[in-house]
Amino acid sequence: MKFTANQIADLLNGEILGDKETEVHNLSKIEEGEVGSLTFLANPKYTPHIYSTKASIVIVNNDFVPEKDISPTLIKVSNAYSAFSTLLDYYNSLKTNNTGIDSSSHISDSALYGLNCYIGAFSYIGDNVKIGNDVKIFPNVYIGDNVIIGNNTTLRPGVKIYHDCLIGNNCNIEANCVIGADGFGFSPNNSGVYKKVPQIGNVIIKNFVDIGSCTTIDRATLGSTIINNGVKLDNQIQIAHNVVVGENTVIAAQTGIAGSTKIGSNCQIGGQVGFAGHITIGNNVKIQGQSGISKNISDNEVLQGTPAFDYGKFYKSYVHFKNLPKIVKTINLIEKNIKKW
Repeated sequence: MKFTANQIADLLNGEILGDKETEVHNLSKIEEGEVGSLTFLANPKYTPHIYSTKASIVIVNNDFVPEKDISPTLIKVSNAYSAFSTLLDYYNSLKTNNTGIDSSSHISDSALYGLNCYIGAFSYIGDNVKIGNDVKIFPNVYIGDNVIIGNNTTLRPGVKIYHDCLIGNNCNIEANCVIGADGFGFSPNNSGVYKKVPQIGNVIIKNFVDIGSCTTIDRATLGSTIINNGVKLDNQIQIAHNVVVGENTVIAAQTGIAGSTKIGSNCQIGGQVGFAGHITIGNNVKIQGQSGISKNISDNEVLQGTPAFDYGKFYKSYVHFKNLPKIVKTINLIEKNIKKW
């Protein structure tokens, strides 16, 4: 696909400085730009690259003024980063605009699907499934019985959605996610042998949720595991049975949330954070990577460490953590001197 500077400027409501007919067919980083590529400059740190890049078109902020001659055509916009993101969305939509039903897919006679859907090769759609309009189901996806999927949702290759789960509108679930598998529920008998506890609930994923590759969200023992509107989950996250994640919370990779924990809205959680079960995390909480959370957390706290405590206090304490051997040696010397007196 080729686009001219004029077409791109129209899409972004931008102003062109240079040749309006300059064509591009690829996107690139500014430092790696080649002839025929489109890039952007938003971070001042990368400004020197605009004078050496071979990219044909560069999107810049309105206030950018070149200090010397440059070869690329410029498109000036109010926010170069946001404009480039808009282009990425548009470019991606063109590349993934699959439609049609592959003949190798299995669709139950009782399943219903809406307009303009794509169902890829070797996908399985069970009984009484309801799929909305403009849904894209890539190859090797499994959708169990009684699942409901909203409009404009995308399921990438290998996604597994177990029976009775509900997926909202405008969601994106990346490759090999498992939604609705049994939670980790076992009960020991008198002999100490563990017996599986039936997990008869489901998973509810609401609207505008993004879920990264290989993330698993377990079904509830009773009731629902709930991922609320606007939640963004990174790759390889484990969310256990009956967890609730509040609106617009973002969670980075390899975090694990134990059963029945409730996380508030607008939280920011770093990678490899571990949550104990049956605790409540407030709204607007920020947790640094590799922290361990073992108790309830109030609104607006910023935490780090294992067990986690206040972020500022952690860094003040860290100064002393590093010096503990020296501090202990000093204390021992003081004790010896006191005994001599």
